[in-house]
Amino acid sequence: MTPDSGPIGPGLGEGLPGDGPRRRRAPAAPQYVLTEETPVYVISVAAELSGLHPQTLRQYDRLGLVSPDRTAGRGRRYSARDIEQLREVQRLSQDEGINLAGIKRIIELENQVAALQARVAELVDSLEGAAAALQQREAAVHASYRRDLVPYQPPSPHSSALVVWRPKR
Repeated sequence: MTPDSGPIGPGLGEGLPGDGPRRRRAPAAPQYVLTEETPVYVISVAAELSGLHPQTLRQYDRLGLVSPDRTAGRGRRYSARDIEQLREVQRLSQDEGINLAGIKRIIELENQVAALQARVAELVDSLEGAAAALQQREAAVHASYRRDLVPYQPPSPHSSALVVWRPKR
């Protein structure tokens, strides 16, 4: 066992005869996290998943109904969210009878509503934080009052003391 080997024995590449110098392993690549926003589907797979023809997907891209990401070679890459949007466009077109210009306007308005809702949530959080900070500052001011300057004694219910105030002339 070498001084730098663990209790189990020598690590990879160390302490073995004829190994030569110890090689360091390259750092592992960061893990790639897939979300519904991750562009992974080529146009043929996206067409299959959405039930549309690839040419229809190209037309929707040109019209701005769905905007897939692009590769360095300008190839389209669709995300799971894009597939859902393609299905929604198809539903609005076929089931509801809405034309593509109307669908585009609906999508724009839905996006605007979502952005406004996010902004309202952000403002509510900010307002709640400001209200909490104000309450803390108010409590700090009240806690700083000196109560030893003028002791207060509430009057007794049967007190007959009367003080008359007369202004100086």
